[in-house]
Amino acid sequence: MFSAPLHFSFTLSSLPPSLPPSLPPGEIAIRVFRACTELGIRTVAVYSEQDRGQMHRQKADEAYLIGKGLLPVAAYLHIPDIIRVAKENNVDAIHPGYGFLSERSDFAQACADAGVRFIGPSPETVRKMGDKVEARSLAISAGVPVVPGTDGPIASLEEARLFAETYGFPIIFKAAYGGGGRGMRVVKEYEAFTSLSCCPLQVGYENAGTVEFLVDKHGKHYFIEVNSRLQVEHTVTEEVTDVDLVHAQLRVCEGRSLSELGLIQEQIRVNGCAIQCRVTTEDPARGFQPDTGRLEVFRSGEGMGIRLDSASAFPGAVISPHYDSLLVKVIASGKDMATAAAKMHRALSEFRVRGVKTNIPFLQNVLSNSQFLQSTVDTQFIDENQDLFIMKPVQNRAQKLLHYLGHVMVNGPTTPIPVKAKPSSIDPVVPTVPMGEPPLGFRDVLLREGPEGFAKAVRAHPGLLLMDTTFRDAHQSLLATRVRTQDLKKIAPYVSHNFSNLFSLENWGGATFDVAMRFLYECPWKRLQELRSLVPNVPFQMLLRGANAVGYTNYPDNTVFRFCEVAKENGMDIFRVFDSLNYLPNMLLGMEAAGRAGGVVEAAISYTGDVSDPMRQKYSLEYYVHLADELMKAGTHILCIKDMAGLLKPESSRLLIGALRDRFPDVPIHVHTHDTAGAGVAAMLACAEAGADVVDVAVDSMAGMTSQPSMGAVVACTKGTSLNTGVALEKVYDYSEYWEVTRGLYAPFDCTATMKSGNADVYENEIPGGQYTNLHFQAHSMGLGNKFKQVKKAYAEANKLLGDLIKVTPSSKIVGDLAQFMVQNNLTGKEVEERAEDLSFPLSVVEFLQGHIGVPHGGFPEPFRTKVLKSLPRMEGRPGATLPPLDFDALEAGLRLSHGNDITTEDVMSAAMYPKVFEEYKEFTKNFGPVDCLSTRLFLDGPKIAEEFEVEIERGKTLNIKALAVGDLNKSGQRGVFFELNGQLRSVLVKDNVAMKEMKFHPKALKSVQGQVGKVTKGQPLCVLSAMKMETVVNSPLAGVVTVIHVNTDSSLEGDDLIMEITAEE
Repeated sequence: MFSAPLHFSFTLSSLPPSLPPSLPPGEIAIRVFRACTELGIRTVAVYSEQDRGQMHRQKADEAYLIGKGLLPVAAYLHIPDIIRVAKENNVDAIHPGYGFLSERSDFAQACADAGVRFIGPSPETVRKMGDKVEARSLAISAGVPVVPGTDGPIASLEEARLFAETYGFPIIFKAAYGGGGRGMRVVKEYEAFTSLSCCPLQVGYENAGTVEFLVDKHGKHYFIEVNSRLQVEHTVTEEVTDVDLVHAQLRVCEGRSLSELGLIQEQIRVNGCAIQCRVTTEDPARGFQPDTGRLEVFRSGEGMGIRLDSASAFPGAVISPHYDSLLVKVIASGKDMATAAAKMHRALSEFRVRGVKTNIPFLQNVLSNSQFLQSTVDTQFIDENQDLFIMKPVQNRAQKLLHYLGHVMVNGPTTPIPVKAKPSSIDPVVPTVPMGEPPLGFRDVLLREGPEGFAKAVRAHPGLLLMDTTFRDAHQSLLATRVRTQDLKKIAPYVSHNFSNLFSLENWGGATFDVAMRFLYECPWKRLQELRSLVPNVPFQMLLRGANAVGYTNYPDNTVFRFCEVAKENGMDIFRVFDSLNYLPNMLLGMEAAGRAGGVVEAAISYTGDVSDPMRQKYSLEYYVHLADELMKAGTHILCIKDMAGLLKPESSRLLIGALRDRFPDVPIHVHTHDTAGAGVAAMLACAEAGADVVDVAVDSMAGMTSQPSMGAVVACTKGTSLNTGVALEKVYDYSEYWEVTRGLYAPFDCTATMKSGNADVYENEIPGGQYTNLHFQAHSMGLGNKFKQVKKAYAEANKLLGDLIKVTPSSKIVGDLAQFMVQNNLTGKEVEERAEDLSFPLSVVEFLQGHIGVPHGGFPEPFRTKVLKSLPRMEGRPGATLPPLDFDALEAGLRLSHGNDITTEDVMSAAMYPKVFEEYKEFTKNFGPVDCLSTRLFLDGPKIAEEFEVEIERGKTLNIKALAVGDLNKSGQRGVFFELNGQLRSVLVKDNVAMKEMKFHPKALKSVQGQVGKVTKGQPLCVLSAMKMETVVNSPLAGVVTVIHVNTDSSLEGDDLIMEITAEE
């Protein structure tokens, strides 16, 4: 008993490494320090080497290192070092907290031997209470009801069987010397005994001071054990009794009696209700697996009725794997259970913890559970309420966006940039949009009269109708398909109000689908949904690659049908269906899929050659008319000529469209072209005069060159004639001004960086407009930018080698891949043909010759095909016809397993189209959040230092962000990037990719050493190289044995980088 106040208190809590981790030393230490300070008692803390930054060290008046050179848990259990520090610093008493030392009788004895008071029971009491069997015997002798159990530790399986036969199942095996619940095993049947008897029982951390009971459904209490220490849940008792238990511990240690402290049992009252939640860094979805890492953000919930007991919960704190995962204890109190639970739920919802996972979503589910709120829970509560584990995912949008911005600031754009140009700093101004609903348009006709009625209305319409390609093909041709949804949404309402008489707005399909996910990290379906809500009156049109849907490969038939259904459900109206070879079986499948989905079917004949040139008869006028006959028999609503390279001249336009109009007088004819040669406007006017109902145009600032003809030019040229479009020219000017400024945001992708004008040589090389831009970028990425003229010449030669193809995605890509292969390897067409058996051709070329995309008009080129394929298998007929149906249920189940339950029907479709791209997109958004809400300049180039900007993450929720600084490189190759977010300092760590690359050098291949490419038999495929969308198979140049492999999947290589080394077979 003490007669004088204590001068120092000393607190710790930990476990040895061989035992389960303990509570972090800081939380209970700070709790005790605060009590000491309130009582005028000075405090001393101890800390391990790894805990130099822990908060409990700073909260004490003095702090000293213990366990130098030891692991952190071992340091805190080093009793001699603890006693040494206590003696050297005149410590009067030690508070053991509620760690394992609090129930170690040898530690209590060591304190007594050193003349230092142990704030807790005597060593002998600690020993007795630590022995659960002896404690149980004491309770029985005192007449306390106990749960039925063995009188002593069992020694055999037979003893356990006899006990079970007497008392029945279930029974619990528990460690004789405690374990804090660890080591306990519930056994429900005899068969479980065998496996259980082989499990070692773990010893945890327990002590005396708290009596634990079980209560049955009749309200009867049964003794379990005594913990001879302060309990983690002591805060609940404090809140409902208004008794400071730590104060009481200290005063009792000073020598005060309970009556002197006013702690008389009859006077203690329970007032209201209190709940304690332990917020831990554990993942409930993974069996409460502890998470570690750096706390990037920590914001707690506060307010009336909320108490927080924490230690190292602050931004920048590192959560260690050495201790229990407790982050903070939240205690809510109120007049009753419902009030306390409501306060707790509200407080937890205010928490923002970023950088590590927490159990907060699980706790919120518990607090919302009716059984819990009615206080009718039992020991099976969690097992019987598995819905507690169905948790709403934490969005963490703001911090993820900071990670993205930091990544761009350190490493540059995440999307490949073909030219060194910066996005413009000038934001476009949206023209004034009238209030109210937009005027009725052709979509209203479609919704009212269906596809057939719509087609009749189009054919009966006086004047020329226009389809605007600005939202898709124009930027696909000029800007590498990189225009983001945000910039489309801004101008969409203006289009809806001022261009309601458009035939359609082409805004989806083609390359936009995969580019949205692959390079823009956007959901293509979300783009469609959002544009549909902004433009309700103008029909939407998409490009469907027949049996290839919006991909570059073959899909099972049910996948194409399902895709069209989902597209129609999300607002698509007109499906322009084509095939890259005009292969009729592929086209018919796409047409049937679009028609069955309820869409308008626009069958598109891809145009190549020149019907006005009698010397070019492979694709003659008769060929096109015959193909149109077949499409009409298949039930197309609209007939389209798709001139993807801009090869239609005025004369050929009149011949082709005139012949089709004569043949099909009642069917709408729609013509698409590109303006690469500069004759696009003249050709479209000629088509209109010959009987075309609709032509494709792009707004002026997005027209010309590889894009479509100018909207303004066509509108002006037809004004006052029978072909009048009805479009107001002044509205075109405002529309064009918006896109002129917007185009500056995409300067890194603008084809004008390398191509200053159109070129009439397109009549020779027949390169499609969109591919013209892609070839530019591919050429630059492969170091062939100065050889683009050779690429174009090689393209024409490659086309001849492949049999003079219809050239549109993906067949145009095949020709382009072969052309670049020829230029890169300095090969002529003749040399390619002669050496075809030995060359490693691009994968796309090989697969084309195998029949992967269908059969070209006139058949495959021989003997070139046989030389390339050698013994490789060949496909016959429609490629997708033999594919088994896709199991959408299984696909969705797999996606939900990988990405959670927020997977949508649209996500399933995206994964069906592009499995790898979709996975990468989901992984990106998981790490970087909704980057589609960033402005285009920020998305591409990141913010400047000291720049302030706003980001609207959803309606009514805007982030105010300021970029502050980029830090120096640390030893892990990371840089700290600092921001101010809504007035608060935030930081992220970003790996510096350039620095990381400099730390490791990739060996270069020696061209004179043939064996540095690979192993195995000569000609055997070794790996696939990918540049943009071009893939090349690298074949072994000799037979041999692989000795070294220098690459991994997704390795980024430069020219002459070594792939692998082999030793030739002797």
